[in-house]
This record gives sequence, C-alpha cells and structure tokens, in this order.
Amino acid sequence: MRKTSLCNRVNVGLQKELAKLSHHRTYRNGETVLAEMEATSFVGIVVSGVLRMQKSLEDGRQQLVGLLFQSDFFGRVFGGLSDYAIEAASDVTLCCYERRAFERLTERFPELEHQLMLSTLNELDAARNWMLLLGCQTTPERIASFFLILCRRSGADGWTPGASLSIHVPISRRDVASYLGTTGETISRVIHEMTRKGIIKIRNASDFDVLNKRQLVTMSGRDDLAIRPPTAAHSGSASSF
Repeated sequence: MRKTSLCNRVNVGLQKELAKLSHHRTYRNGETVLAEMEATSFVGIVVSGVLRMQKSLEDGRQQLVGLLFQSDFFGRVFGGLSDYAIEAASDVTLCCYERRAFERLTERFPELEHQLMLSTLNELDAARNWMLLLGCQTTPERIASFFLILCRRSGADGWTPGASLSIHVPISRRDVASYLGTTGETISRVIHEMTRKGIIKIRNASDFDVLNKRQLVTMSGRDDLAIRPPTAAHSGSASSF
C-alpha cells in the first residue's frame, strides 16, 4: 500500500513524522467512518478494503457518489464538515491521523500540502470520469468501464499479451448497482452476456477473469481506459473512482 499512497511520495523525514502520528482503525462492512455533516476529527489512508462516499437526498434516498480504494486518502483537511457520509463498503483497515495534528504537519512540511493538492486534483478527475460514465454511457458500457477501472486499481494494467487478467469486485452487487446507476438484475444480465461472448469468465460472484481485453475496451467505449503495459508514468497513486 505504501508504494502507491501519499506516504511514498514524500521524503524519508516526513515519512517518519507521519508514522509517529498514525494509528490503525478497523471497521466492519456497513459501519460508518464519518457521518454526513459531521465535523472531521481525523483523516487518513485506506490500507485495505473499500470505502463508499454517500449523500442523503431530501426525500430520504441515498446516492453513492464515490468509492475509495487501497492507498486513497479520505477526510477533509483544514476544517469544515463532511459533505457526505463515509462508510465501509467492505471490512476495512485505515491508517488514521488526528486532523489538527496532520494540519500542523502540513505547515512544517510544504511537500505534504503539495501532495494533498495532487490528491485533490486526482479526486476531481475521478468525479469528472464518474459524471461521464453516468451521463453519456449505456449500462453495458458502464459495467465494462467499471471492470477496466478495477483492473487499473489492482495494478493489473501491467499485463502480458496473451495472458488473462483477474478482477476482484470488492463491494456488494447492490453497491455496484447504486454506483453505476442501474439494478443488480441488469448487472447480472450484462455480465452473463459478456461471458457468453467470451469477454470474461465468472469464477464466483466477486471474481472474474478477463479473457479478451481488447473486446472489453471496445465494449466500454472508452479508449482512455485501455489497459496498457506499465511505464514510469503509471508509478504514482491512482485516483479514487
């Protein structure tokens, strides 16, 4: 996790300071990490598992607005209330920092503030990607795009031609449906159609093998999500999505 997180993108001295402030917290699937409109008392990094960001609507409905994966930063630095609830979408382990202590560290180390800005820009890019996914893509395109995103997040973009890729979906089918703006039944139907076409192979409800990467990219309609061999440009942290 450290290889792709904020901790790896700062100098050794700052890494030691971060280690002194850090502590681990664990949450079970479904537990709330930060409630909506709650004052942010701590921030941190996802060590394992997945967090979901959720917004309540006036009529009582809840909309999933984002997912945070391993190495993603969560929480609001420099005060304010949390605009959305952050919940465990699976069992999670978090590396946490008391917010005010973390803020004081940014004053001592401008490098840390710089990395936070980069993380914020990554999150903004992820939000724009999500808007594109929901606003312009058909349901099959959304599902194919989601699979490609999971490939990237797992580090599987460093593929060997002719080899299959393994995808693990770390959240429930209900969360995937909410995230993609569709239903669980529709997702099942599309996945079985992808299986019939030889694009993927179902191993179990959460694990799949990609048998035809090129066809998956074509189905997504997103050449920008094409799986590429690793380069130096891919060595940084991936953004949340």
